[in-house]
Amino acid sequence: MKEELIATFLGILRVNMRWMTWNLFLAFIPLALSVWLFRTKRGRSWVWWLGFLVFFAFLPNAPYLLTDVIHFIDDIRRIQSVWMITLVLIPIYLLVILAGFEAYVISLINLGYYLHRIGKSQWILGVELITHALCAIGIYWGRFLRFNSWDFVTQPDALLTKGVEELLGKQPLVIIAITFVILVSLYWIMKRASLGFVIQPQNGIAIQSRRTNTDIS
Repeated sequence: MKEELIATFLGILRVNMRWMTWNLFLAFIPLALSVWLFRTKRGRSWVWWLGFLVFFAFLPNAPYLLTDVIHFIDDIRRIQSVWMITLVLIPIYLLVILAGFEAYVISLINLGYYLHRIGKSQWILGVELITHALCAIGIYWGRFLRFNSWDFVTQPDALLTKGVEELLGKQPLVIIAITFVILVSLYWIMKRASLGFVIQPQNGIAIQSRRTNTDIS
């Protein structure tokens, strides 16, 4: 019985590693693009705008990992071992989901940094809210309609017909609205945590520097 349970767990873990690795790869594409687009000083050429479009096409993949909790529920039903679920399964899912969402948070922080740099700081909140709304739609398309980011190129007609038609239904709108609220709430929390993690060490260095200068004088 014990050997059978371990074999089941290892099989689940092997399958999970495949889709977790792939989903994390997709989540880190917009993060890498955000660094290239918004953290480096480059002109807005056609290459920049192309990268900008790709960035927004792939951005929903980062918060999409939140919906992978449905796999966690299925795994719990199959494993039925409190110790394996608590000590292995939960930490793995938390790590993957948090890594994906943190990629989303940092991507938007980089976008906000860029807006601030070009003198459009007043746009940051509005752009963030619009991005959350677009990502909520993208998450719905990905989870329920099984569209992918590259479908903007491979089958744009399906996105404009089936995808848009779905948005007119009452149930999809409710799901998208709930997803939007979740994204706004989690982003607000993790943005402050991420910025606090970066700012505090810098403040400590600045305070230490001021103290050193005072001692010298």
